[in-house]
Amino acid sequence: MTARKMATTVVRQGIESDSQYGAVLPPIYLSTNYSFADYQTPREFDYSRSGNPTRSILANAIGELEQGCPAVITASGMAAVTLVSSLLGAEDLLVIPHDCYGGSYRLFTHLAQKGQFQLAVVDQTDSQALQQALAAKPKLVWVETPSNPLLRLVDIARLANECQAQGTLLAVDNTFLSPALQQPLLLGADIVVHSTTKYINGHSDVVGGAVIAKDPQIAEQLHWWSNTLGLTAGAFDSYLALRGLRTLALRIEQHQRNAAKIVDLLQGSEQVEKVYYPGLAQHPDHQIALKQQRGFGAMVSFELKGGATQVGAFLGALRYFSLAESLGGVESLVAVPASMTHRAMDAKARANAGIKDTLIRLSVGIEDPQDLVDDITAALAAVAAG
Repeated sequence: MTARKMATTVVRQGIESDSQYGAVLPPIYLSTNYSFADYQTPREFDYSRSGNPTRSILANAIGELEQGCPAVITASGMAAVTLVSSLLGAEDLLVIPHDCYGGSYRLFTHLAQKGQFQLAVVDQTDSQALQQALAAKPKLVWVETPSNPLLRLVDIARLANECQAQGTLLAVDNTFLSPALQQPLLLGADIVVHSTTKYINGHSDVVGGAVIAKDPQIAEQLHWWSNTLGLTAGAFDSYLALRGLRTLALRIEQHQRNAAKIVDLLQGSEQVEKVYYPGLAQHPDHQIALKQQRGFGAMVSFELKGGATQVGAFLGALRYFSLAESLGGVESLVAVPASMTHRAMDAKARANAGIKDTLIRLSVGIEDPQDLVDDITAALAAVAAG
C-alpha cells in the first residue's frame, strides 16, 4: 500500500482507535497518572508528563506529516525551541539567523550569555558569512525559512549537505509553512520545529509546539529532555491541536488564495514601498521557493511609505485584520514587528535584520477574499488621504 497523502493523514489520525466503545474520534485522556501492571511493570503510560495517549496521537500525526519520528509535543512554540537548545553543551556553537523571530532571538542570546552554549548570529542569505560560520564546526545551525517577518529563504538541501560535511545538525523552524507546504526532513534537515499555535492548530485557541527528529537517537534525546525539563503539553491542548490539524489541508489552500489577492493589491499601491512575499518573481529567493516549497504561504510583509503617521492611519482603517501578534489562524491579523513581535530585539539588532518601523506583517486568514481586498484597499486610501 502506498503512503497515504497529507489530507488523509490529518483527517484519519487516531480515528476509530477506541477499542472499548468504538468512538470514531479518540477520547481525551485527562488522567495525570496510570496504573502499573504490577509494582515492577509500568504500562505504556505511567505519568502524563512522560506520556499521554491523546498527546501521542498528535505526536504520531505531526511526525508522519514531516516524515520523521513521532514528534515531541511541547507546551508552547518557545518550549519547542528551548527543547532543541537542550541538545547543546557549554562549548557547542549554535548558529542562528540575524532576522529570526524575536522570541527565539531573545532566548538564544540570553542562554548564550548564561554560558549554556556559544552563539553566532549570521545573515544566512550571505553565503560568505554562512561559510565562515560553518568553518567553525557548529554543533547546530538554526534556520527559519521563510523567516519572520521578512520572508527570506534558505536553500535547505544545500545547507543540509554543507552541515553534514561538518558533522553539524540542521534544525528548521517550519512554522510559517507547515508540513502542508514544506517538509524539511525530506530536504536533508535533522530536526523540524513548529509552533503548533499557528497553522497546525489554526484557530488561535491553544498554545503549543512540536519538535520532530529524523534520527531515532536524537528523537530519544529530545523525549528525555522534554520529560526531564517538564516541557510537554497537556492532554486538552493536544486534543485541540489535533482537532485543528484535521482541517489543515483545506485551510492552507484558502489562506494562499486570499494571500495572492492581497499581494497583487499591495504590488500596485503607490502607498507601498516594498512587498515581501516569496511568490513574487522579483523576490530574491523566488527560485528557492519553487524548488523546496509546495506553495508560497499566507504570510505577507510590506513597508509603507512615510512614517508612524501613515502606519497609524493604515491600522486605524482596518476592519477585518485584527491588530494582534501570532499568525496562522483562520482570522486575518496585522502586526507591526518593530513594536510587537520583535520588540525583544534592540533597535540595532532590528536595523541589522532590516526590520523597519514602517514594516507591516499580515497573516492572511480564510475570510471572503473580496472583503479582505476591500479592507486593505480602504486602509491604503486612508494612508493616501493623510
